[in-house]
Amino acid sequence: MPGNLYNICSNLPATPTRLERLLRDRELRKYSKCLNDCEAELPSSTQDCFSPDLESSTCWFNDEELLEPVSASRSLNDDGERLDFRASKQRLLVVANRLPVSAVRHGEDSWQLEMSVGGLVTALLGVKEFDTRWIGWAGVNVPDEIGQKALAKALDEKRCIPVFLDEEVVHQYYNGYCNNILWPLFHYIGLPQEDRLATTRSFQSQFDAYKKANQLFADVVNEHYEEGDVVWCHDYHLMFLPKCLKERNSKMKVGWFLHTPFPSSEIHRMLPSRLELLRSVLAADLVGFHTYDYARHFVSACTRILGLEGTPEGVEDQGKLTRIAAFPVGIDSERFIKALELPEVQDHMKVLKQRFAGRKVMLGVDRLDMIKGIPQKILAFEKFLEENPNWRNKVVLLQIAVPTRTDVPEYQKLTSQVHEIVGRINGRFGSLTAVPIHHLDRSLDFHELCALYAVTDVALVTSLRDGMNLVSYEYVACQESKKGVLILSEFAGAAQSLGAGAILVNPWNVTEVASSIGYALNMPADEREKRHHHNFKHVISHTAQEWAATFVSELNVTIVEAQLRTRQIPPPLPIEVAVDRYSCSNNRLLILGFNATLTEPVDTLGRKDSQINEWEPKLRPDLQEPLRKLCDDPKTTVLILSGSARNVLDDNFSDYNLWLAAENGMFLRVTTGDWMTTMPENLSMEWVDSVKNVFEYFTDRTPRSQFEVRETSLIWNYKYSDVEFGRLQARDLLQHLWTGPISNASLDVVQGRRSVEGAAIDRILGEIVHNKGMKEPIDYVLCIGHFLTKDEDIYTFFEPELPSEVPASVRPQVPTQVRTSTAGSRAALLLKQNSMSAVEQNKSYSIDGDTLHLMVTDRISFQEGSSVLDLQANDYFSCSVARKRSNSRYRLQSSDEVVTLLRELADHR
Repeated sequence: MPGNLYNICSNLPATPTRLERLLRDRELRKYSKCLNDCEAELPSSTQDCFSPDLESSTCWFNDEELLEPVSASRSLNDDGERLDFRASKQRLLVVANRLPVSAVRHGEDSWQLEMSVGGLVTALLGVKEFDTRWIGWAGVNVPDEIGQKALAKALDEKRCIPVFLDEEVVHQYYNGYCNNILWPLFHYIGLPQEDRLATTRSFQSQFDAYKKANQLFADVVNEHYEEGDVVWCHDYHLMFLPKCLKERNSKMKVGWFLHTPFPSSEIHRMLPSRLELLRSVLAADLVGFHTYDYARHFVSACTRILGLEGTPEGVEDQGKLTRIAAFPVGIDSERFIKALELPEVQDHMKVLKQRFAGRKVMLGVDRLDMIKGIPQKILAFEKFLEENPNWRNKVVLLQIAVPTRTDVPEYQKLTSQVHEIVGRINGRFGSLTAVPIHHLDRSLDFHELCALYAVTDVALVTSLRDGMNLVSYEYVACQESKKGVLILSEFAGAAQSLGAGAILVNPWNVTEVASSIGYALNMPADEREKRHHHNFKHVISHTAQEWAATFVSELNVTIVEAQLRTRQIPPPLPIEVAVDRYSCSNNRLLILGFNATLTEPVDTLGRKDSQINEWEPKLRPDLQEPLRKLCDDPKTTVLILSGSARNVLDDNFSDYNLWLAAENGMFLRVTTGDWMTTMPENLSMEWVDSVKNVFEYFTDRTPRSQFEVRETSLIWNYKYSDVEFGRLQARDLLQHLWTGPISNASLDVVQGRRSVEGAAIDRILGEIVHNKGMKEPIDYVLCIGHFLTKDEDIYTFFEPELPSEVPASVRPQVPTQVRTSTAGSRAALLLKQNSMSAVEQNKSYSIDGDTLHLMVTDRISFQEGSSVLDLQANDYFSCSVARKRSNSRYRLQSSDEVVTLLRELADHR
């Protein structure tokens, strides 16, 4: 029976770190690109012999080749032949709401496809490193089977796979939940304010449609998925998709990327479905954002709303780590640079230069959207003209406003507003032959747009809130000759990447933007060149292809690390095996934790009555009958081992025939007897009053925190306070304690949800043996609990010596440092290690958790309770509850599984 302890392999080769894997993967991509470029330039006769020495560069693959280094250039097949794996591309399934093509139907089985426009399409146009398939909605309703088959066939030639959505789902999912709820909230606009009751009534139906649409996407992905594929989900339309995919195939490589801002936790918590969406996204292996700010907001939302642990790597939930990182998107810069040399682009440039000769050209290219700040931009230009009359006939603003959502009243209102402002300014500062603003309510084709970028002197990007904004990248890519100036909103994601070379502005500050326009128009040539050089270098090096390759590389490495981490996670408890061994044994010992083991799960965020329930824990009603049966079995001894106070255990277990160990094993009794203490008689408790004063002080300073005084410990609980503030206060409290009340006291300081002193089990076991007068050795031990990591020595305490008759080939791999001759000497060894550590440091604590325990440290000698143990390897079952990283052999997901197990044991007495 492979338990967690037995799965540890001490002779594994040293594996590369995450950074080493990423650096090697990056070098591999550089070499591959270099080779491909060189081979393209060399004559065909010389290409075969071109093979530089790359043996020093290795790539660490995942899955089956997890720990096998492979040459960066070539590998061997099963027959020993040399294979060039550069020709083999990893399959990438890009899943987005819309396909990169628009479909127009002509007849029953004929479709015309046209390339779509949009940030994601633009970003992925240059990605050629992967064998890419695009999965998404074609933008049309196709109710008939003939039309669906014809469209799927047409799209297949474009390497696209359609997801078919009916009109009602599209209306509720796309127009409703995505565009009316998520999009405004993510851009800090907030939820719809008008007709609140109607919004509330329709919200659930929209969210149901959202989940249904995401499930339809998942069905198509599963249909076309092949083992080893990378599934890359995009944007807020598909936040539910990672969960749907992982539920179907937990080994699938799933990444999710958001192309909009992610709001602060205070904004996101307004969303009624906030919990479900966050947990669904966390099902992905890697979650990506354009900027660190968005990633930080996401981690903060998971911490504050879900109560999970945020780490520098991402978000951790009971050992499962979802990596969170920033990946600034880029463009296919070569496409724009090369386009400037095309004859049609040169012709457009010539016409534009003649049309605006003698005037500086300013440019704005935006979707006609509330977040793009077009009215603010135009008003700032008006103020500039007011304050600088000498520029009135020398500068022109070209504003391209691409229409979007023309059927939405808010957008119709915005269009009218922009037209009104433009008309007023042109009427005020224009003439019969020229106007200061040229406003176009349409999009331009690629060649026209490149020409316009190239002749522009100043680009104005004044987004009020933007995920990235690739217009700024496109403008810089086309400015190598003119070296124009970029004025960029600090609220656009691109400001994090191009901020050093651009002029950053607050678009809400019209005066500031107007001043920046004047500064840009009068900027010296040398400063323009320096600014442009900085931005141009970034744009050509941080391309869309590099963005995609970096994300997929990071995802592959994340999968490798998850597999390595999984090796340390205990496997699920084989309940049938545990019950069978229980039935065959004669003297059984069941050690059960209390909180989070025999109690109902509590709300970690402190809503409803969970805070009261946590401080007044109650035994689950459905455990009363099986627990009573187990306690009445003469072959079974039940021990409740808890950090709770004596009165709590008395209230819950006085009617049962079992043993109770309260306050971390400091007090012990059989329910038919009196409490006894295991503390030394001469132990000083003078520290209590001073520590109590400190705890009271921090309780007053930390809202929703509280402390509890017990006979051998004091507990300060900050679980329901603000997460970040509570941790800061806990660190401050620890500093007060170390430098004052407990500097010389025999105390342990433990920070975490619960505390069980594992070293006390030997004394407790000795008392039980003595009281019951045990003659027959204990041949079965089941230990279940949600203990602190510090106190999980209780699991390794009972690890039996491996029987000598077990062949070495099948013997479990137990680390050398925990092998001992008897269980008793194992316990003595663990005790000695704990005691030495306590003596040397005189204090110890873990920084993770939300409850601070101060407890007396007992360093007296131990009874030989372990001498009655006669355990075989397959008769010991240690189980952690709701904890994935543990020293236990096995794990149970929750207290519900504890109920199932104890019922099975009770029925097999």
